[in-house]
Amino acid sequence: MIHRTARRLALGAALASVLSAPPAAAQTPVAESSEPLPVDVETRELAASFATLRARDARVLELGYRLVTGNARFCEDATSTAGLLLHDVRAYGKGEALRSFLGLQGDVGVQALVPGGPAERAGLKIDDTVLAIGPLRVSDIDIEGAEPWQRTETIRAATERMLDENGVLPLTILRDGRPVELTIEGVPACRSRFEVGPGKRAVADGHRIVLGQDFVGIDYPDPLLAGLVAHELAHNLLRHRAWFDAYGKRTRKGVRLTEREADRLSPWLLANAGLDPDGGAKFFKRWGPRHGMWIFRDRDHDAWDERVDNMAAEIPQIESLMASEGAADWPRHFRREKLPSR
Repeated sequence: MIHRTARRLALGAALASVLSAPPAAAQTPVAESSEPLPVDVETRELAASFATLRARDARVLELGYRLVTGNARFCEDATSTAGLLLHDVRAYGKGEALRSFLGLQGDVGVQALVPGGPAERAGLKIDDTVLAIGPLRVSDIDIEGAEPWQRTETIRAATERMLDENGVLPLTILRDGRPVELTIEGVPACRSRFEVGPGKRAVADGHRIVLGQDFVGIDYPDPLLAGLVAHELAHNLLRHRAWFDAYGKRTRKGVRLTEREADRLSPWLLANAGLDPDGGAKFFKRWGPRHGMWIFRDRDHDAWDERVDNMAAEIPQIESLMASEGAADWPRHFRREKLPSR
């Protein structure tokens, strides 16, 4: 996993790339002309690029929200979530143009909301300008000499701390030119957050799940993408990163067993979230025949069809528990893999 600072630098660069890149259909005429683009063309390109980013952010946010709230009762280290994603346009390559396009009166705004989630119920709207998070005023965060992503991280840390301590998130927004205070009542959730970032991979670091904007499955249908998100969440809930840190090395056997364990837990998480427990298997059935052989040629992972079988083998027990208990209690009933010990 990339170091936190490097990861944020890469994320800022990737977002800037998304927002500055023209759609495929516009690339040829742009390349052939040295004249500056008309403002309306630049605006259309910005709108198209940002719409793609926002749609992905919204999908990952909602799927992640359903998974962490649907499994909250089974997470020992549960917290609260507000079902929203804030962003800082300063982190983007065209922040000034984007702020104007979105109608923001400041740099920090609402990027995405879970439909029917706590933040939306509290009255928050997409593209509301955020002035303060609790007592922390956005204008008081020092950005002199800071990297573009650092204010976002400060805001995110404050948001998570307030929700963790009180289950409540106070926000001050600008609405019709006037400050408006909203109080978001969080709901219980497993402790993980979800991001769309740079690169081609999907990774979990113990606290976050990051789906690369160039990951081949990022635009798969929701049931399939949910299966992939559930797999990554399973890594966090099973504390695989902590296990690797304690073990002291990443062996081929250790990777294969933790990947297998995350595969097997993912349908349990999906079922508790009211999602298709076969979502992960369907993901690999689509992804595997084209991508699964070469990427796993070193056998760090089971082959894609073995992964499908491993997930499918969990379904009968999950269905039985859902019928008898109304939930798939994985801390009690899920069989863990036997990981190596030092």
